[in-house]
Amino acid sequence: MDTLYANLTISMSEFKKNPAQVLRAAEEKPVAVLNHNRPAFYMISPGLFEALTERLEDQELYDLVRQRLARRHEAVEVDLDAI
Repeated sequence: MDTLYANLTISMSEFKKNPAQVLRAAEEKPVAVLNHNRPAFYMISPGLFEALTERLEDQELYDLVRQRLARRHEAVEVDLDAI
């Protein structure tokens, strides 16, 4: 059994009839497009894709900050006025 990561689902054949209508009806929610009752792909709006991308970028920055904070004992003090 496959895990679905969306509350909305549609069959591949129904999706192919009018993809734009499916996107409008879903609003900002993800849609699992099923092929033989198994998820073939997920459709998301551009706004949701942008939000997910920003969240991933934020997580990467957060991880980088945590790594650098863990090594702060290796930091070298620099006087920017002396440069």
